[in-house]
Amino acid sequence: MIDTALTSGLGALGYDPAPESAALARLRPRYGLFLNGEFTDPARHEQFASLNPATEETLATVARASAADVDAAVAAARHAYDTVWSTMPGAERAKYLFRIARLIQERARELAVVETLDNGKPIRESRDIDVPLAAAHFFYYAGWADKLDYAGFGVRPRPLGVAGQIIPWNFPLLMAAWKLAPALAAGNTCVLKPAETTPLSALVLGEILQQAGLPEGVVNIVTGDASTGAALVEHPGVDKIAFTGSTEVGRLIQERVAATSKKLTLELGGKGANIVFEDAPIDEVIEGIIDGIFFNQGHVCCAGSRLLVQESVADEVVRRLLRRVDQLRVGDPLDKNTDVGAINSAGQLARVREMSRWGEDEGATRYTSACELPTTGYWFAPTVFTNVAQSHRIAREEIFGPVLSVLTFRTPDEAVAKANNSKYGLACGVWSEKGSRTLWVAQRLRAGVVWANTYNKFDPTSPFGGVRESGFGREGGRQGLEAYLDV
Repeated sequence: MIDTALTSGLGALGYDPAPESAALARLRPRYGLFLNGEFTDPARHEQFASLNPATEETLATVARASAADVDAAVAAARHAYDTVWSTMPGAERAKYLFRIARLIQERARELAVVETLDNGKPIRESRDIDVPLAAAHFFYYAGWADKLDYAGFGVRPRPLGVAGQIIPWNFPLLMAAWKLAPALAAGNTCVLKPAETTPLSALVLGEILQQAGLPEGVVNIVTGDASTGAALVEHPGVDKIAFTGSTEVGRLIQERVAATSKKLTLELGGKGANIVFEDAPIDEVIEGIIDGIFFNQGHVCCAGSRLLVQESVADEVVRRLLRRVDQLRVGDPLDKNTDVGAINSAGQLARVREMSRWGEDEGATRYTSACELPTTGYWFAPTVFTNVAQSHRIAREEIFGPVLSVLTFRTPDEAVAKANNSKYGLACGVWSEKGSRTLWVAQRLRAGVVWANTYNKFDPTSPFGGVRESGFGREGGRQGLEAYLDV
């Protein structure tokens, strides 16, 4: 049993507020759709509000695309594919991707503020991770656009055609880059559907595509709810569907395209195991655990939401971990000192609360940071459950919030068995000073990504994706091109 009373706070350090200016976002009050290189008149469409989850205030209203709008977007993409993009030399396509990457860099501060306002994530994460990685993906795939013959997929591989791409709300801009950059480099045209709660950075990206002079119809952006996504999935003019989101929705999409000739890739949920051996450097481990679960409020499909600690060091790791949790600053996402921002929506907050109640009801020991939460917005304090059993719901189901479950193990075999005891298989982490042990464990983990002595490290040159109910297909790296080529 782990004694959670072994926690002692160092005392909160005082920081003066350091807010970024919300005015940098320069958002329009109303948005239409981005079709055929232009924004449509918002008055033509039913509108819905995009809220700031930290304040519950309306940031802008956005068009809800109908089936007819999706049809127009697919038609524009098909025309651009047939007449311009698929026949354009790769070196010319690369120029557009390079321009997009540079414009993302030039408008990086604005994009970071938009992402934080719309999503609720801390500005330092938007500024230092999301936006730079989005630009890096466009830079990386611009380099591949004229080298497809050498990517290992045969001589003169062909694009698929029109790609329908549905992205989630946890990394809106970055997920758009993950989807668009390889598809465009390979010669496809795209219809992008951002999440209902976070459409704004995708629409700002539409402005960037205009600035870059991207030919009309090569990328179209349709905003809306689940019905918009369903219309895109079922459209007969779409050749490829790429979806990132929940396993439940991914299963429905797979059923709907099963009887068609559409290509499909799915990047779905996860319940990542972060495995800590007794020889691991504890100070580094604690920061890796924090980053693994509390980064982006735990709204990460590959989050290290299951911590597996070797019994001999479990009490010490938990003691230090809980002390570090108490030091996390929760509050205004635009404040550069904030560590944990707002939960993205009221619905997601309700799920996190429900799952946490299940943890208590099943007998796990709950420790929640005593931090003061704002009175408006959607907030949940960082939480750690100890004395968790494999059978507990919080150890089996994806919570998608700042909630960590701690389990223990004695031997490497037991660690592997517990880590693999999941329907998911997206990512895991292994912490040990012994390289041989790390490799032995990594080879036996059933996960698409395994990090060694780190967690949540991404690079456009490295493929990312899962197995089992975490999906199939890869994004990033040379392998990310394969999903958009007829090979």
